[in-house]
Amino acid sequence: MKQYQVVFHLSEESIDDVKFALNNILNLLNDLGSEKVDVELLVNGPAVKAFKAEGEEISGLLDQVLEQGVDLALCNNALKKYDLSPDIMRSEARVVPSGVGELVRRQTEGWAYIRP
Repeated sequence: MKQYQVVFHLSEESIDDVKFALNNILNLLNDLGSEKVDVELLVNGPAVKAFKAEGEEISGLLDQVLEQGVDLALCNNALKKYDLSPDIMRSEARVVPSGVGELVRRQTEGWAYIRP
């Protein structure tokens, strides 16, 4: 297990908000070192729309984050609400039953919670 565990929570779909969250993750990894921190980006609500496989506005930044081992978790409830199939989302994404449930699990496990 790594020394630090952090879950970033993203629910806003604005590209600026998504980029801000991804940059926050990169800043954290640069500060603490990716070898010392487990990071999960939990995406729910309208923000799931930004993580479609063809979403080019964030692809470069998201690639940088994923290359450092960040776990991308998408809320299945949000996918259903916005009629998005997991098949059209980024292939690296893991679908969780509910974003809120995932946050509760992580916080119960002692993960730090950040909502940029």
